[in-house]
Amino acid sequence: MGTAAHAERVGSVDTVFKLFGPDHKVVVDAYDDPKVQGISCYVSRAVTGGMSGALGLAEDKAEAAIACRQVGPITIAQPLPRQEEVFSERQSILFKRLRVVRMVDSKRHTLVYLTYSDKLVEGSPQNAVAAVPVDASVAIPIKP
Repeated sequence: MGTAAHAERVGSVDTVFKLFGPDHKVVVDAYDDPKVQGISCYVSRAVTGGMSGALGLAEDKAEAAIACRQVGPITIAQPLPRQEEVFSERQSILFKRLRVVRMVDSKRHTLVYLTYSDKLVEGSPQNAVAAVPVDASVAIPIKP
């Protein structure tokens, strides 16, 4: 499933001071696509602080932004599904997850990355999308 990508914290900014526990903040994490070498995605999202945040009981907001870029030569070692979750991270103790899904747009020779948040009972329509065109000389093999 989508936990193959590993997040690296690029940085964060405080948005609300909390007297007890960590401040509320916006964080930026980098994710390298585990199956497409040369593409990294940067996801910014809110992280709830305070005592509930420190104890892991807070629920982070469903809002996130994503920017994906070619950061080196693109190589694809194995066929890709047309759509695949490449990363998933827990955002609350109550089954809420931040997800990043890769989609292959064969017609435009582009990889599209979508980030959204879902919950066991009800997800959020808040989402963000980024597209990375792949040079025509690089094949994008598709799983049948």
